Amino acid sequence: MHKYRRTIMWLGLLLIIVLTVLSIYGAFIGAERAEHFFNQPPLAVFWMALATLLIVGIAAFRRLVRIPGLLLMHAGCVLILAGGMWGSHAGHNLQKKLFRIDKIHSGRMAIYEGSSDNRVALDGTREQKELPFSLKLKDFRIEYYQPVYLRIQTHQGRQWKIPVEVGKEFPLGDEAGTIKIVKAYENFKVGMEEGKSAPFDDPSPGSNPALEVQITEPNGQAATQYVFERFPGHSHNQGKFSLSYHRVISDYISELQIVEGDKIVAEKDIEVNHPLRFGGYHFYQSSYDDKAGQYTVLQVVSDTGLYVVYAGYWMLCIGVIWHLWLRHIFKRIQSKYK
Repeated sequence: MHKYRRTIMWLGLLLIIVLTVLSIYGAFIGAERAEHFFNQPPLAVFWMALATLLIVGIAAFRRLVRIPGLLLMHAGCVLILAGGMWGSHAGHNLQKKLFRIDKIHSGRMAIYEGSSDNRVALDGTREQKELPFSLKLKDFRIEYYQPVYLRIQTHQGRQWKIPVEVGKEFPLGDEAGTIKIVKAYENFKVGMEEGKSAPFDDPSPGSNPALEVQITEPNGQAATQYVFERFPGHSHNQGKFSLSYHRVISDYISELQIVEGDKIVAEKDIEVNHPLRFGGYHFYQSSYDDKAGQYTVLQVVSDTGLYVVYAGYWMLCIGVIWHLWLRHIFKRIQSKYK
């Protein structure tokens, strides 16, 4: 029996060393490659061996059962491994074969503003699957760090950086004159007004951020220029200054609604690291249409096995805290009252 336990301990130490090396390797190859690497058949055998060894260890070492902290730590590790395997690609395929649960493991979906969709493009393939409900993009918006700036540069290399404040005039020196931001546009368009072309801010979907700038020479002569965030070359053709409009994105937010039939059953504004959870899936803000801002890109991830993993981490943490600190504190308290 003693030799049997020693073998289990040495095997456990070996597997932990292998796990440490694999974890270090996975941290350097990136999330996507690491996911593929850790789901390969040889690694699946490793995870099964590690989980089995933990279970055998609990049965072989009765001390683990008698001491709550140690039992929680080992059982927590088993749950983490079990939840991870059950929620993996192989776990989803196994659920489909055994229980006919055809659930999407992970993928992406693009939804246009004002539209609904339930099609998910599966990761790593060209295949699409449909969700049992639809997601509607009620609105998409981009938020920027404030203030945003207009950069000004002369051909001689002099530079200014001024905050975008509509109506405020900024002096550029006696030789350069002044500059004034007349209007800020979110979706600059040109239309006809009284037979003449005139710029306007188009409220329809789209994005063409621009500034209307008035430059006044020292002699009082004024000229108007338009500075485009996406097309900076259009702002300084033959002008005295090179102008550029800069905004730094702080966040992008999708206002989502979950639609079942004709009813809206849930809604949430999602942003990076603040997903929507519904119907066994997590919907993360992944990307967006960076040219016109008309659609959002969501990452769809199955939550199968996730809460088993969470339970395992809770058990592991509670076990460590209990074994290293709380049990000693309770012993001291009990000894004082004896």
